[in-house]
Parts: sequence; structure tokens; C-alpha cells
Amino acid sequence: MEPLLEVQNLHVWYRVYGGYSKVLNGVNFLVNKGERVGLVGEAGCGKTTTMKTILRILPDQVSKIAQGKILFNGQDILQMNGNALQRIRSQGIAMIFQDPTAALNPVFTVGEQLSDVIRFSLRSIAQRKVEKKSIKQVAMQALKDVSMPDQERILGTYPIQLSGGMRQRVCISMAITTKRELLIADEPGTSLDVTIQDQILRLLHELVKQQNTSIILITHSLGVAREMTDRIYVMYAGTMVETAKADELFANPLHPYTLGLLASVPKLTGGGIAKGIPGRLPDYRNPPPGCRFSPRCPRAMPVCEFSPPPFFDVGYEHKVACYLFQESRND
Repeated sequence: MEPLLEVQNLHVWYRVYGGYSKVLNGVNFLVNKGERVGLVGEAGCGKTTTMKTILRILPDQVSKIAQGKILFNGQDILQMNGNALQRIRSQGIAMIFQDPTAALNPVFTVGEQLSDVIRFSLRSIAQRKVEKKSIKQVAMQALKDVSMPDQERILGTYPIQLSGGMRQRVCISMAITTKRELLIADEPGTSLDVTIQDQILRLLHELVKQQNTSIILITHSLGVAREMTDRIYVMYAGTMVETAKADELFANPLHPYTLGLLASVPKLTGGGIAKGIPGRLPDYRNPPPGCRFSPRCPRAMPVCEFSPPPFFDVGYEHKVACYLFQESRND
């Protein structure tokens, strides 16, 4: 498959009192054209920071990209000027944010905000003035695609007049109004009930099939990741610890953190409450110098404490960042 997005050795720090919070620590990530990629990990592990860095929407006042490359169709996003970034955001990549209340402007109607997104995207493509009638038709179709009833009325409402689930569907409609090469969905079903969440996930699935759109799906639900993605990355404390095809990851999980995540999922057959993973995420201001999971790992070795493990190949498209599998590495 042809690569669409490649994140190479990405380090991102946040400015905090007394220094830096070193959140991302050498993240490597790959998305092929037409591929559905899942990104899972506990809250605070850096999933959203990684995606916002891809779009370069982290505020410069509080963040610093210390190292790395983000290649989109072979071009480094981190080196792009303002015009090139606008083209990427209008034609290349769209993002569905986790918090719809923060993503929508409370002083503009839904119709005004949708129209601005459509106008910006279509002008970038066609380089001509777009008629208001055409914009309204595209906006109404986008709302219809996300199962929003009474589209005409919704266009004239303000975000505060909508429920959390309806606001989330508006955000999703903004991302799919015009064709994109990559769609980043950050917990797109957080505010939705299970029936609407299923509809939205199936809609995203259809985008991949019909428009050859690639999708990065950030989720806490391992079940959703298994069903809706082709390949999964497992992230812990700003590092990727395992990646494999979805079926392979669930059939043969190898990293101790991945095993802990799967063991924490409630079973339909019962069996009591899962023990979970002991400990907590490290302090990013002073993270462990080696493997960031080593303080919580039941199988940690001395080398884990001072040397970050690279990815080791353990099978077809299955890689694990753990010294337990060092002998499996394909040199």
C-alpha cells in the first residue's frame, strides 16, 4: 500500500512552570492510502496531542516540537508555510474533535459555521466564488449524512440550542462536507448514544470504501477499534508500544501494556472485576529515561530502566517496543 502519512521520531513538549512537560517521546506512526488505523491508549497518553501536531494547531505559546518529521504525501508538514498549511487543512486532512462544545463557536449559527467550512474548502479547490445556494445544499446534505433531523431548522440554530450529541454530529458533518484524503476522528462517538454512534461509525466506514479516504480513529473502546479499523497502534505515555493488524493484535497481544489493557476490559461472561494495571502514568516533567512503562511493568528488566526500546519485528506487520522480544528482531 502507498503511504499517505508518516510520523517519524516526533517529540513534543509543553511549556510548564519550571521547564517542559515532555509528552511525546519519539512517536512513529504510518497511515496508508485508503487505510483505517486505530489509536488506543489510556487517557493522557498523548493521542490527541499527536493528532493536533499533525495539523499544526497546537498553540506555539505553550508547546514546542523538539524533533521529528510529519510527511503527508511525502511533504513535511512541519516545514510548510501558511499557504501550504491552508491547502492541507482544506483539501488534505480534516479532524473531528472530541469536545463539540469547544469546537463550535457559540456566537454563530450552525449554518454560518458550516457555510464557512464549505466555502473555504471549495474555494481552495475551485479557486472561484461559490454560490450561496450551492453551499446551503452541501450543508444540508452533510447534516443529513449524520442522521440530523430537520436540517433546515438546524442551520438556523446556535450550538447552545442543541444537545451534546447533536453538536457532535454537527462537528462530524463539518469534517465530511468536502472530500479529504485523511480524516482524524478523535473519539467521535463520545457524546452519542449507542445507536447513533453505530450509524456514525458505519458512515466513516463508508467514506473509506467510496472515497478512498484514510481514517485515524482515536478511541478508548477496544471493541470499536477491533471492528472498525484495519491496523491498530497502542500508545502509552507518549510512545507507541505495539502495532499490528487488528485481528492479529487481539489474537496475539505481546506488549505487557497491551496485555494489561485487554485484561481490563469487562467480560460478558463475568468473572469478577478486572485488576487493571497498577500504578499511574509517569510525570512528563521527569519521565523515566528508559521504557516509560517500566515502573508499572511486571516483567521489567534492568535494561528497561535506562534505554528506550525500539520497535522489534515479531511477525508480519506486527511490531513491539519491548526488550522481551529483542531476539525476534529482523535485522
